[in-house]
Amino acid sequence: MRALQFSEYGPAGVLRVVEAPEPHAGPGHIRVAVRASGVTPADWYLRSGRFRDRLPLTLPHVPGVDAAGVVDEVGAGVTDVRPGDAVFGVVDVARLGGANAGYAVLTGWAAKPDALSWEQAGGAAANVETATRVLDRLGAGPGTTLLIEGAAGGVGTVAVQLAVARGATVIGTASARNHDFLAGLGAAPTTYGPGLRDRVGPVDAVLDCAGSGSLPDLVTLAGGPDRVVTVADLNAAAYGVHLSHSGGPGADPQALGGLAVAAALAEQGRFTVPVAAAFPLEEAVAAHELSETGHARGKIVLTL
Repeated sequence: MRALQFSEYGPAGVLRVVEAPEPHAGPGHIRVAVRASGVTPADWYLRSGRFRDRLPLTLPHVPGVDAAGVVDEVGAGVTDVRPGDAVFGVVDVARLGGANAGYAVLTGWAAKPDALSWEQAGGAAANVETATRVLDRLGAGPGTTLLIEGAAGGVGTVAVQLAVARGATVIGTASARNHDFLAGLGAAPTTYGPGLRDRVGPVDAVLDCAGSGSLPDLVTLAGGPDRVVTVADLNAAAYGVHLSHSGGPGADPQALGGLAVAAALAEQGRFTVPVAAAFPLEEAVAAHELSETGHARGKIVLTL
């Protein structure tokens, strides 16, 4: 099968499209013929070697943590899908290999809603799982005012919609050019940086998707570090803030139930996946380079 792969840690240029052995579905897993798969910051963190101590990889490695495709193998014990079904989901990237390939083994999935294109579904699952995991931890719901720092990115755009669907009031920080975009998703947009407290006032909880060094101010806004969760700031512990991640030591339990919730919301017209850009697999270097800028509005995906 065609697969994106790196054989050494380094910049985006270490990525190559190669012919690689096909993975197969084990017990409790399914295999899909991939139509589209996502590119996340975790992919280039791993590729660069930034996480080599926390999450060591066996090289060569296929990146990609989420995908959408058509089921073609069903492992023992799986009863909710059959070959030919369209699904989207996540992989165990360290243990079973990544999703940026012709075939991927999914460890969590939901039926692909017709309301989402292959590109949208291919970039949905990891961000939905992440957002659900953090919203659950923060108790976001009716009567809650939630601030999302970096709301226009992949996780942020998904978290805005899921939080609004739960009944929360959402404020999202982003550059001015993204304010109308965020308002369309249901958030009250504001700029980030100095003076944030004066602009938004106190809030009940904060999700930091930006990792821009703003945690001290965010803790003050929320009234304490226990009301802030980051998915992007590796210095979180210095401020008493929880860094939520789903792989490696100290990982939080995955919130895979969020996939079916997002799919149902999509069919109701209440959830979408903004796609910042879609690249063919052969242009994965450009996709990683765009992700590394931190300025993509929505999710970056690779198509096969």
